[in-house]
Amino acid sequence: MRATPTADLPTPELEPDAAAMQALVAAAMARICEHIEALPRMPACDVAGGAALARELRERLPERGSTFEHVLEVLFDRAVPCSFNTAGPGYLAYIPGGGLFLAAVADLIADATNRYVGVWQAAPGLVQLETNAVRWLAEIVGLPAGSGGFLTTGGSLATFSAVVTARSERLGERFDDGVIYTSEQAHHSVQRAARLAGFRRDQVREVAVDEQFRVDVEALARAIAEDRARGLRPCMIVGHAGTTNTGAVDDLAALAELAVRERVWLHVDAAYGGFFCLTARGRAALAGIERADSVTLDPHKGMFLPYGTGCLLARDPAALRRAHGSPADYLPPMQDDPEFVDYCELSPELSRDFRGLRVWLPLKLLGVQVFARALDEKLDLAECCAAALRELPGVELVAPPQLSLLAFRHVPSGLADGPELDEHNRRWLAAINRRGRVYLTSTVVRGRFVLRVCVLSFRTHRDRIDAALADIRAALAEVGG
Repeated sequence: MRATPTADLPTPELEPDAAAMQALVAAAMARICEHIEALPRMPACDVAGGAALARELRERLPERGSTFEHVLEVLFDRAVPCSFNTAGPGYLAYIPGGGLFLAAVADLIADATNRYVGVWQAAPGLVQLETNAVRWLAEIVGLPAGSGGFLTTGGSLATFSAVVTARSERLGERFDDGVIYTSEQAHHSVQRAARLAGFRRDQVREVAVDEQFRVDVEALARAIAEDRARGLRPCMIVGHAGTTNTGAVDDLAALAELAVRERVWLHVDAAYGGFFCLTARGRAALAGIERADSVTLDPHKGMFLPYGTGCLLARDPAALRRAHGSPADYLPPMQDDPEFVDYCELSPELSRDFRGLRVWLPLKLLGVQVFARALDEKLDLAECCAAALRELPGVELVAPPQLSLLAFRHVPSGLADGPELDEHNRRWLAAINRRGRVYLTSTVVRGRFVLRVCVLSFRTHRDRIDAALADIRAALAEVGG
C-alpha cells in the first residue's frame, strides 16, 4: 500500500499551478519516505536480472506523456530496487556514498529557483553561500585564510583541475618534459587526469609503497633527483589521505617537506579521507594536509551528501584562475575584488548547477559537530570490525584500518599464495554477499585477492557491523574456514 494515493494526480504540464506542484511533490514524497524507511530491510545489493530489466525498460521517444503515478511505479517498483543499495546501512563496498535527505531538499530548492551561479554578478547572494561552504571545507582540512576552490561533480574532475593548475604553475605552456609523482596505490583518476591534461603515460611515476601501503618518501625523493639529472622537470606530487584499495594515508608532512624542497606542487587526494579531519584521530592521521597546494575532497563521501558532490581546494585560488580563466565578449564583466568569486573563472565549467546549496544547507542546519560525531563512530566501527576479524582463525588483516577502511583475507592452513587461495577468498566474498545484509567488495593488493570493508554511511551503526561479522563467520564456515 502506498502512503499517499496518486490516482487523482493532475496531468503534468510545463507550468503547473501551485496546487498541482504540491500534489506532485506530495506524491513523490510519499514514495521517497516509504523508500527511506525501508532501506534497512532492503538487500544490500540486488542486481539479479538487471540485463532483462534494462531491456524491458527500453522505449522509443514518447509522443504523449504518462501519468505521474505510472512514472513513480516505474522508478520505485522497478528501476530503483534493482541496484546496489548505496544509501543503506549494509553498503560497506567501494567508498560508500551518502544520500542525506537535507541535501535532497536543498536540490529541490536550487533546481526550482534555477539561479545561475557561475558568475558572481548573476546571483551575488547565492554565490556567497556557495563560497561560504567552500571556505568551510577548506577550514575543515586546515588550509589557511584566503584559501578557496570550487565544487565539482566528484573527485575525478577535482583531480583533473588540480593537474591542470599544477601544470600551469610549475611548467607553463610547454610541459612535454614535466613529471608527476604518485603512489602505486593511487586512484586511477590520477593517471586519467594526467592524460586528459596532456601528459603522456610515461610522465607519471607510480612510486613503491611501504608495508602500510604508504608511498615510500625516500624512493620518491630519489625518483625526483634522477629525473632532474636526466634534464626532466618534476612538477607535481599527488599524495593520498586514504587510498581506495586499503585506506592508506601517506606521510603528508614528509611529502610537504619534499615538495617545498623540490619546488613542486603538492596535491592531496583526500576524496575519501579528508573529512576525518573533523575528528581528533583523523587530524593526527592526516597531519600535513594543511600544507598542500591543493586538496581533493568528496562531500558525497565523508559528508554523506548525494553523488555528484566533489570539491577542489587550493591554497592560492588565484592559481586556479590563472589556469582556468578564459574571457569572452558575451559574458558579463568579471570582477577583480578578491572577496568575491566568479566560479566560471576557477573551474572548467561555465554552465553548472547550484550544487553549493546541498553543502551549505546541511552544515547550516546541523552544524559541523554532527558530522564529526558520525565520523568518529565510523572510526570506532572499523576498529571493532578489525578486532573481530583478528580473532578468526586463518584471517589476516592485509591492511588494518588507518581510517575506516580495512582489507583482509582468509588463508587456510596449507594453502599458499596463488590462484587457489584467491578463488577460496572469492567464494568467501560471494557467500557473504549472498546473505544480503551487507555488501562487501574486493581488490587486488600486491597480487593477492583481498576483501574490503569501508564503513562510511551515516546509516551504518553497530548493529549492522555485528550483522556483517555474523555473516562473515557463517560464510567462512560454509566455504571451509
